[in-house]
Amino acid sequence: MSRRRRPAPLQATRARDADASAMPVTGPRLGGVDALRGGALCLMFVYHFAFDLRFHGVIAADFEHDPFWLGFRAVIVASFMALVGVSLVLADRAGVTPARFWRRIGVIAACALAASAASWIMFPRTFIYFGILHAIAIASVLAWPLARRPGIALAIGCVVIVAGFGWSNPVFDAGPLSWVGFVTGKPATEDYVPLAPWAGFTFLGIALGHRLARGAFSALAPVAAAPGWLRWLGRHSLAVYMVHQPILLGALWLALRR
Repeated sequence: MSRRRRPAPLQATRARDADASAMPVTGPRLGGVDALRGGALCLMFVYHFAFDLRFHGVIAADFEHDPFWLGFRAVIVASFMALVGVSLVLADRAGVTPARFWRRIGVIAACALAASAASWIMFPRTFIYFGILHAIAIASVLAWPLARRPGIALAIGCVVIVAGFGWSNPVFDAGPLSWVGFVTGKPATEDYVPLAPWAGFTFLGIALGHRLARGAFSALAPVAAAPGWLRWLGRHSLAVYMVHQPILLGALWLALRR
């Protein structure tokens, strides 16, 4: 005699449906997270394109003091760093091995060194010694042990952000310590993303990732319906980041030569 299968509880059915709608791509990736990362990349394209226009003398934007551009950049950096925290939660839930985690960190660190080398060639006096990729690599290592501790991660994130924005000391102005944060003034570098306050957003991202997981990531379903090209950008964000500036600078150089 065969047993009749009991219908799945309505809550479990909704959770599976929400999870499916939030994951239009195959594998352990979340289409909504990829779309958000792709959106952050698009904002970065706008910022860097404007920066390159100033570099070529086309516009005279004040990226160092104008509240609009400072806020625009802060949104971009905070978005990337928070998505790192969400991705750490997803990686932990997917059972990523330590070997794979450290391999990924090695790739990001190598790209960070490559970005430093390229910036040194173009801007030897203000090259990037601790930019967004450097911050992502270090913040990932620091936050990974708390991927299953959202409460602790939330508390640490709040402390790092408040301290990073609200406290400074001349001791950290020296080059060897400036990457930590707490400086009294921005160092002479083309990109500066110190751990305080920006790593705090990675810890907040862990708390956000767990919050989303409790709802089977259904909150990301509308974002997951974004165009495929946007999700593609987010899925290949590191490679896109490494090539976008040479493409933008080269295109502008060719256009302005005419």
